[in-house]
Amino acid sequence: MSRAANPVTLPLATYSPKHFLLAVVDRVVTVTLNRPERKNPLTFDSYRELNDFFRACAMDDEVKAVVVTGAGGNFSSGGDVFEIIGPLVEMDTKGLTAFTRMTGDLVKAMRACPQPIVAAVEGICAGAGAIIAMASDMRIAATGAKVGFLFNKVGLAGCDMGACAILPRIIGQSRASELLYTGRFMTAEEGERWGFFSRIVTPDHVLAQAQALAKQVAEGPTFANTMTKRMLAMEWAMSVEEAIEAEAVAQALCMTTEDFARAFHAFANKVRPAFQGN
Repeated sequence: MSRAANPVTLPLATYSPKHFLLAVVDRVVTVTLNRPERKNPLTFDSYRELNDFFRACAMDDEVKAVVVTGAGGNFSSGGDVFEIIGPLVEMDTKGLTAFTRMTGDLVKAMRACPQPIVAAVEGICAGAGAIIAMASDMRIAATGAKVGFLFNKVGLAGCDMGACAILPRIIGQSRASELLYTGRFMTAEEGERWGFFSRIVTPDHVLAQAQALAKQVAEGPTFANTMTKRMLAMEWAMSVEEAIEAEAVAQALCMTTEDFARAFHAFANKVRPAFQGN
């Protein structure tokens, strides 16, 4: 499981992935899981390539935000039953641990990716697909979307790819426990009410809305946005006092940027600031 699926090349705008679609417009890169005939399941190789892609994002200064979506009216049905689940049954503990660490590495890569990630969730979003949505920074749902952490349904624990750490922080301990213990689907309406989704839109608008949100982020002060993402992750493990001190240092660094000066001069001249990310 250690071999590379498809080495990611820079800039990302010219990269041709093998296991998903990729497009860069207005400094926003859109990743489309693209096996619509099977509801976009993941394979060993697509896990690897997604992991490598999110790691590479840190090295492309021209990309300021990421959108993740699925083709054909569904986000992702999770791990492919025949290409992943079947082989796992035959693996020994060493092989299984290598696999579960590889899948967890995808979540680590998404969290380490400096660009904010927006998930456009439509249709079925299950298993590892639900994890990818969960690991994104923002999520927009299409009406009728269903999110399921289905590990319990296949005889596994809900503690998969960081779900027991991340999901309760998004929707609360009790609601997360219900989903992880039962494996039932969360509706789009529940997801919006519980804070998993920012909003619900019609299916024909979900991708455009996610891309518009990502473009809005991309037009902002990107150094500061990267700092915000980093602090949102780091402060989970801090006391309030430690977090306040860390934010003081982080904000002071942001005040040294040209974007901070641009914002002041734009305000003084009653114009909109044109942030450049430096």
